[in-house]
Amino acid sequence: MAIDTSNTEPVSIIPGDTLKWARRLVDYPASAGWALSYELLNATHRYEISASADGDVFRVVVSAQATQGYAPGAYDWRARVTNAQEVYTVGTGRLTVAPSFGAAGDVRSHARRTLDAIEAVLEGRATSATAEYEINGRRLKYIPLIELHAMRSKYLREVAAEEGKRGPRGVSGRIMVRFGQ
Repeated sequence: MAIDTSNTEPVSIIPGDTLKWARRLVDYPASAGWALSYELLNATHRYEISASADGDVFRVVVSAQATQGYAPGAYDWRARVTNAQEVYTVGTGRLTVAPSFGAAGDVRSHARRTLDAIEAVLEGRATSATAEYEINGRRLKYIPLIELHAMRSKYLREVAAEEGKRGPRGVSGRIMVRFGQ
């Protein structure tokens, strides 16, 4: 059975998709002149969404064209009602804007990017025995291999957890058993 989310704020947004939901606020009905608006905010972006009145209910529709411009990331949201000089916060939450498939950029998670970088360093270091060197008084010292391997193991576990796997080779850990006569 599918969950009906048409009466709740979204927990995730896919750029280029239309958003629709309704919100009934018993203490602040739309028919009494209250207006409902939403604000999405993170460290670098801010978006405003207005609801329209439909009897006592507020209806929110955000066009696909509008969501296409939403930058990926985690956002805090706040819902507020206003009527003349009165303003009240009626809800808060958090949602995620997914990366757009049409946009260029790295959509890997932090754990995946870090694991890939560690593995690239290990691969590059496999052909070099130099641990440190100095040129014109500037010294460069590499992270010891044992620390790189420890970090690699940590990020392997994180990536496996993100991908719903256990173990470095994707073995789920599930043991299938059949009992019969």
